[in-house]
Amino acid sequence: MWALEPGQTGPALAAWAQTECARQRPSAVLVLSPHWMADCAAVMTHPQPATWHDFGGFPEPLYRLQYPAPGAPALAQQVLQLLQAAGIATRPDAQRPFDHGAWVPLRYLLPKADVPALQVALPHGYGPAEVYAMGQALAPLRQQGVWLVGSGSMTHNLHEFFSSRPAQDAEAADYVSAFARWVEQRLLAHEREALLNYRELAPQAARAHPTDEHFLPLFFALGAAAWGQSAASQAEPAPPHYLTCEVMHRYLAMDALVLQ
Repeated sequence: MWALEPGQTGPALAAWAQTECARQRPSAVLVLSPHWMADCAAVMTHPQPATWHDFGGFPEPLYRLQYPAPGAPALAQQVLQLLQAAGIATRPDAQRPFDHGAWVPLRYLLPKADVPALQVALPHGYGPAEVYAMGQALAPLRQQGVWLVGSGSMTHNLHEFFSSRPAQDAEAADYVSAFARWVEQRLLAHEREALLNYRELAPQAARAHPTDEHFLPLFFALGAAAWGQSAASQAEPAPPHYLTCEVMHRYLAMDALVLQ
């Protein structure tokens, strides 16, 4: 429903992207979404991916939304080569459409749908370190002006959400705020090992993420930004730039951040 109810997060993404595009328009966007999980890091190769409404039981206007961005077949071949060179199993997928983990945020970031976009799958069984390695492998694409996007949710307990269906602006549950701010503190302190072991160290981690596929895309972005790695110089790495820390519907932390 975020596609129809932007809250604070939608405008925050739109404002950042508008400023960034005025400085340098992206050449393409590559998204890792929790809504495409596969046997390997499959890569979308369709030249014009369809918009997939991969959900049911929602208001009819949601199903009318489209995101007709062109695909990026040539870039997809680069993605495949970079993943293979890093020893990461991959394959092309010529049929895959945009799932809502991609097209919903992209409608805020690039509403004209005029920038080529593609997705890479989250492999079944991958944990934080493996997803981080995927981002590392694809980091060279940033030099070509490609935006690498990890699309997920800072907290994602849908059982609690559907049990009470709180209002969009309901006060955040204590554990939601505790988990999200622990992650922020680890990010600001560049505590890589702690974050990679969030399941054991973060407060209420299992409650915030009964399953972790919606949290793992964060590690894709962190790997692409070389976050937490030893710098060759003594310069302090730029801290994550938080666009919003909004919590929707009491249980869904919508933290959005940029890593330069």
